[in-house]
Amino acid sequence: MTPADGNATRRAVFARAVGFIVLWLALAGPAPADLPAGVVAAAAATWVSLRLVPPSAWRVRPAALARFVVRFLVQSVIAGVDVARRALDPRLPLRTGFVSYAPHLPPGPAQSAFCTLTSLLPGTVPCGTDDSGALVIHCLDVDQFVASQLAKEETLFVHACGGDRDND
Repeated sequence: MTPADGNATRRAVFARAVGFIVLWLALAGPAPADLPAGVVAAAAATWVSLRLVPPSAWRVRPAALARFVVRFLVQSVIAGVDVARRALDPRLPLRTGFVSYAPHLPPGPAQSAFCTLTSLLPGTVPCGTDDSGALVIHCLDVDQFVASQLAKEETLFVHACGGDRDND
């Protein structure tokens, strides 16, 4: 392990421990009598999280993450309105079907997180992968530009997480 790896691991341990303590305080409240249990729970959760999801080279970029979140929320509202219009207006037919999207993210936690985010956008639901490894996306309108929108979302997601899409 190089010194840079050690620093990244220490940052990951610190960030996760602080996150779990904050979560404990949000759930249990700041009662001093409960704090020792919270520290033990946060330490255990930190250890388990490091075992299950080891630190990676990716680092969150706050400005890019903020842009991603704003775009995600705007796209969610736009897509939600579109879904509502399609459901309530009989003149707007649904053209449901499946679209394949070949992600640049390798199979693993990052791709799973991306799939989870895309499932939150109204009108699209990842359903698995096909034989080539491409994601199969169920969508309400196969005539829309689903694959190009997913490519844009993936690029923003990777950038927000500190990765470099060209190298993944």
